[in-house]
Amino acid sequence: MSAVASTPQVPRLETTGRVTFPRVLLSEWTKFRSVRSTAWSLGVGILLTIGFPLLFAAVTSSHWGQMSPQDRASRSPLDIALAGVNVAQLAIAVLGVLVVSAEYSTGSIRATFSAVPKRLPVLWAKLLDYAAISLALMVPAVLISFFATQAILSRHDILQVSVTAPGIARCVLMGAVYVMLVGLFAMALGAIVRNTAGGIALFAGIFFVLPPLMFTLPQTWNNAISQYLPSNAGRQIFSLDHGSHTLTPLAGGLVFAAYCVTAIAVAAFLLRRRDV
Repeated sequence: MSAVASTPQVPRLETTGRVTFPRVLLSEWTKFRSVRSTAWSLGVGILLTIGFPLLFAAVTSSHWGQMSPQDRASRSPLDIALAGVNVAQLAIAVLGVLVVSAEYSTGSIRATFSAVPKRLPVLWAKLLDYAAISLALMVPAVLISFFATQAILSRHDILQVSVTAPGIARCVLMGAVYVMLVGLFAMALGAIVRNTAGGIALFAGIFFVLPPLMFTLPQTWNNAISQYLPSNAGRQIFSLDHGSHTLTPLAGGLVFAAYCVTAIAVAAFLLRRRDV
C-alpha cells in the first residue's frame, strides 16, 4: 500500500492588496520614521538652525560696545538669524543620503523593489516624505531663530528688524525651503551613488570643496562661474541683497531647483536601468 503525499494548500486571502502610490507613500514613511538616524539627523539640524544663531546673537550683543565700526557694519540681524541654515544643511544632507543608501547597504532594497517592481514610485515617495517632514520642521525652526535672535539683540535698535519689512519674511521662509532642497539634492546623490560614504563625500565636495577651489581661477573666471554653483545659487533665495557677481534670489532659486531636478532625473534613470 503506497501513501500519496498531499501538497499543503495555502488558503487564499479574501481580499488582495494592490500597489498604489498612497500605500507606497505610507510604507516609505513608516521606514523613514522608524530609523534611528532620522530623529538624530533632524534633531541635529533643528538644533544647529536655532542654537548657532542664538550663540551668534548673544556674542554680538555682549561685545557690541567693543566692536569697531567695520565689524558692526558686517553684522546684519538677518544674517545672524539665518546663520544656522548654512550649518544645518550638512546634517540634513547626511540624512538625505542615508534615506536612500541605507537600504542598499543592508540589502533591504531588494524587498522594496520586489513589492514595488516599477521602482520609480519608491523614489517619488521617499522624496515626498522627506520634503514634507523637513519643511514642516525647518519652517518653525527658522521662525524661532529669527524671533529669538531679535529678542537677544533688543538692546541695540540698529539690529532690530521687523518680519513685515520688505524681503524679510521671504528670506526667513526661504531659509527653510533651501534646507529642504539641499536634502532632496542629497537624496538624489545617494540614489545615484548607492553608497552612504560616497554620497556624503560627493555632497561635501560639491558644496564645501568646489566653491573655495574657484578662488584658484582668474578673478574674472571665478566671478563668472561661482555664482552658478549649487551652493552659491541656492543661498541667494534667502539673501536680502545680492552683489554684482551673484544671482538674484529668483534666478538663484531657479538655478538651484534645476540642479535638484537634474539630479533627481539622473537618479530616476539609473534606478530603472540598474540591477539591484
